[in-house]
Amino acid sequence: MRVLLVVTVIALASMGVFTALERGDAGPTAQLRIAVWPKGESKSGAVYTLACPKGKGTLPGGKRACTKLAQLGRAAFAPVPPDAVCTLIYGGPQVARVTGRLQNRSLWATFQRRNGCELARWNRLSFLFPLGPQTGTRPPVS
Repeated sequence: MRVLLVVTVIALASMGVFTALERGDAGPTAQLRIAVWPKGESKSGAVYTLACPKGKGTLPGGKRACTKLAQLGRAAFAPVPPDAVCTLIYGGPQVARVTGRLQNRSLWATFQRRNGCELARWNRLSFLFPLGPQTGTRPPVS
């Protein structure tokens, strides 16, 4: 049994599984461009950048955002399935678009607040969407 454990550790190390830990990375590699339109896509908006794992860029709270991205992973960006049953709750005209690379893969995701499913998806990643003074709210980065 001990031999199997040693062989498994050696195999994982040779595949680079421990590389991120050796470098001290705090999460997934990310190069993101985040566009946020507080009053709808046809109105003026803001663009932020985020580079992880160090939290560099123009997004407020970038370091904490990188930590949160590491916890959530790519799955948090998945679209709402077309056959999902969603509550008819309108959350507002806000729109956000995240593009770039996350975990060495391209990313392109749009977020809206037009129903309960979209609201849940927005809220899961709200730390990426600072709305500023136009709406009177600024989601906390936790």
